[in-house]
Amino acid sequence: MTGKSREERYKKNKGLFGSLFPKEHDFRFMLADQADKTLEGVQIFVNWLNEKPLRDPIELEIIAGDVDKMRYNMEEILIEAFSTPFDRQDIYSLSRNMDYILNYSKETAREIYAYKVDPDPTILDMSNALLFGTKCIYEGVNSINNDGDKIREMIRRSRSAIHELEDIYVTGTAELFKSDDPMNALRKREVYHHLRDAGRALRSTVDTLHTVVVGLN
Repeated sequence: MTGKSREERYKKNKGLFGSLFPKEHDFRFMLADQADKTLEGVQIFVNWLNEKPLRDPIELEIIAGDVDKMRYNMEEILIEAFSTPFDRQDIYSLSRNMDYILNYSKETAREIYAYKVDPDPTILDMSNALLFGTKCIYEGVNSINNDGDKIREMIRRSRSAIHELEDIYVTGTAELFKSDDPMNALRKREVYHHLRDAGRALRSTVDTLHTVVVGLN
C-alpha cells in the first residue's frame, strides 16, 4: 500500500469516526482565556483610574465587548457539546459571572467619566481589592484539574479581597453621608454602588469556582 493510499484511508476513517462521535471542546482553555481577558480588563480599569486627567474609557469598553463575545460563543458551544469536563451549569455560571465583573467595571468607569467624579481613596481602594480578587480567580481557573490546593488557596484569598472591598464600601459610604456637598455625594454613591456590584459578581464567581472544585474531588 502506497503512502498516498494510506493517507486517503486515514482521512476516510477520520471522517467516518467524526460523524459517529461528537466534536470535543476544550472548555478549560476557553474559561482560562476568558479569565485572562477579564483580569486584563480590570487591570486596565485600575490603571485608568490613576490617569490625570481621566479620558474616555474606550479601551475598557472594547475589551469588555471582546469578553462578551467570548462568553456568548462559549454558551453556543455549550448548548451543542456532547460532553463537558465538569457540570455544564458550572461552566456557564463561571463564564457569566466573570463577564459581570468586567461589565460592572466598565459601567463604573463610564459613570465616573460622565459624572466627572474624581476617584477618591474609597474608589481606588475598592478597585484594588477587586483587582486582587480577580487575579486570584485567574490563578484558580488556570489551575482547574491541575492543582486543587492552589485553587483552594486562591478561593480563600479572593474571599478575603471581597470582605475587604465590602468593608471599604461601608466605611467610605458612611464618610460620604457626612459630606456638605450632596450632589457630589450622590454621584460618588452611584460609583461606590457599582463597584460593590463588581465585588458581588466576584463573589458569585468564587462560589462557582468552589463548586467546581468540590465536584471534581
